[in-house]
Amino acid sequence: MQQQSTDRDYVAIADHGLIGNLHTAALVSIDGSIESYCVPNFDSPSIFARILDKDKGGHFSVAPTIPFRTKQNYLPSSNVLQTKFMNEKGVVSITDFLPRQALSSAITQNKPMLFWLVRRVEVIRGKLPIRMECAPAFNYARDNHQTSIIPDESIPEACGAQKKALFESKGLNLDLRYTTESTLENVSAPSVSLNTLDLSAKGHLGLGVYSEMTLEEGQCVTFVLRIPPGSQIGVSKGGTGSDEDSEENSHDHWKENARKIVGSRRPGNDPYLTKDLVHNLLRSTNKYWNDWIRQSTYTGSWKEAVNRSALALKLLIYEPTGAVVASPTFSLPEYIGGGRNWDYRASWIRDSSFTLYALIRLGFTHEANAYMEFIFERLRNKNPDGSIQIMYTIHGGKDLEEIELTHLDGHKGSKPVRIGNGAADHLQLDIYGELMDCIYLGQKFGKPLAYDDWILVRELVDYVVAHRNEPDLSIWEVRNKKRHFTYSKIMLWVAIDRGLRLAEKRSLPCPRRNEWIAARDELYEEIMNKAWNKEIQAFGQSYEENDVMDSAILIMPLVFFMQASDPRFMNTLKRILRTPERGGLTSNNLVFRYDVSKASDGVGGEEGTFCLCTLWCVEALTRAGVYDKTLLPRAVTMFEDFLLYLNHVGLCTEEITDAGDALGNAVQGFTHVTLISAAYNLSRTLTSGKVGNEL
Repeated sequence: MQQQSTDRDYVAIADHGLIGNLHTAALVSIDGSIESYCVPNFDSPSIFARILDKDKGGHFSVAPTIPFRTKQNYLPSSNVLQTKFMNEKGVVSITDFLPRQALSSAITQNKPMLFWLVRRVEVIRGKLPIRMECAPAFNYARDNHQTSIIPDESIPEACGAQKKALFESKGLNLDLRYTTESTLENVSAPSVSLNTLDLSAKGHLGLGVYSEMTLEEGQCVTFVLRIPPGSQIGVSKGGTGSDEDSEENSHDHWKENARKIVGSRRPGNDPYLTKDLVHNLLRSTNKYWNDWIRQSTYTGSWKEAVNRSALALKLLIYEPTGAVVASPTFSLPEYIGGGRNWDYRASWIRDSSFTLYALIRLGFTHEANAYMEFIFERLRNKNPDGSIQIMYTIHGGKDLEEIELTHLDGHKGSKPVRIGNGAADHLQLDIYGELMDCIYLGQKFGKPLAYDDWILVRELVDYVVAHRNEPDLSIWEVRNKKRHFTYSKIMLWVAIDRGLRLAEKRSLPCPRRNEWIAARDELYEEIMNKAWNKEIQAFGQSYEENDVMDSAILIMPLVFFMQASDPRFMNTLKRILRTPERGGLTSNNLVFRYDVSKASDGVGGEEGTFCLCTLWCVEALTRAGVYDKTLLPRAVTMFEDFLLYLNHVGLCTEEITDAGDALGNAVQGFTHVTLISAAYNLSRTLTSGKVGNEL
């Protein structure tokens, strides 16, 4: 049994659920703590980062003060998360969500979205002592803040006087409010008192607040953390935030704003906080997620895992621009104690394209059209040489300066903690293939391509043709030397191939068609001659090192570069399926990217098996299984085994250790994308005995 403690250690990466509102997201640990939360957007500075520094990262916890067991689950077909604490004396339930309006609710169409973090605490059996702690650490725990407990002007007068906590920092203000209620007759609403909490001994730069309550069955308290209307939001992701400036937002200035709001009709983004409002927000948010996932067209054997993956991917979309983050977290380690700790809160062309592929397959064309708008805006503002970046900020910016936060300890001591991403200026030529594949698929199921957009696509293919013979840093973002990576060459072939297909199927003008065809065919022959290792009878990682195995080559039949039945691919697949000790990349039915002891990537250190690669292997086995029926059972077994490594609420991280522990940023979009693709094609093959031979 667990027990709440101020000396609480790190919670495993897998032991978290995710909530979000299509602007940002929060990780909620299985013991009721908000462990990661950036406000107001995915790439804003964190206010809670306990998962990266258990002492001073900042947290918002609610839990019993006596020993307890926990269970955590999503409400059905929803991203509303519920955590239950169980003890012989009672059971308390916490319902966490970031509000959304229901898709089909005419009543709420004209109401503004409320950027609140809502935590509803309700005792459903017995009587339990509970402690709430809210200890924000502003700007990645770099900024001081002031804390005040002041009258709450957003509570109706009929409810009586009540106080709230106000946290004021240099670039951001937050307030913590609450509402109480009773859900049973003859049970009174509970009493709540907020008190300041001094955690300076642990490195906090301002006071938190806490509240100790004893709640009985039927009593409920809902805490709401928000940015007060009219407060400033000014800290950039790379900003330093000096101590002297962090007290600029004065308490008197806030009180004046509050008087102005109270003296007039309350604006829509600052409604009175009542139990009815909280109930409506919960209902509306739950309905939003229910209505959205109901549009899924998947009917295969793994519907629960596929729908949960789709709901997770939806949480990664930044609604204002249509951009898709690779993950809502930053700097979670790919190996405990190692240095492979990266910020994934940006929109990678590669990850986003695969994400849209998965969502389109499930019938979610609105998201595809929104992302296409985001991408074509980037194409209209290409670099002077005609190239595009491998990633952009969720707002479309190009600046992702990588900074090390040396004051944070890192998850379980895994340093350095990084924000931004230095790979943004990498040359990774494979992205053009993934993007063109996404554009092509979008043409089948989404908005038709306009002529002006076709010109942009044509320019993109021309760039690929002109640069196809250059080395790059490829999908794994190596940080030493450029090479002619096999994966990149395959995806360059894909880029040209999809351009040709688009021109043909849409009868679009293609003045350099013959040049494109020649370049595509030359690339194919080159890969066959230079990436193929005759001695080991397999494709290698690069032309320079074709004796090094790389599971990215499993992409070949998935993008229709080569039929899975081709002997060269079959030999490569079978070699990857060997254990590392026998020259392969598969251990316990999980697949490594490559052998880090043999492949030089300029990063060093160890890593776990890659979830993405395992699922690519499942799909490769599926496609090969159409021709060799003995491989289909292997595909099913590998997929079922992989599902065992999803966490308790069906979410994926990036990697898995030999011991089965989750590693890397969570939730990892690329993993959920490939899970959907593998399930989709495996289900179709098992049902019909074949997979599609073209997109």
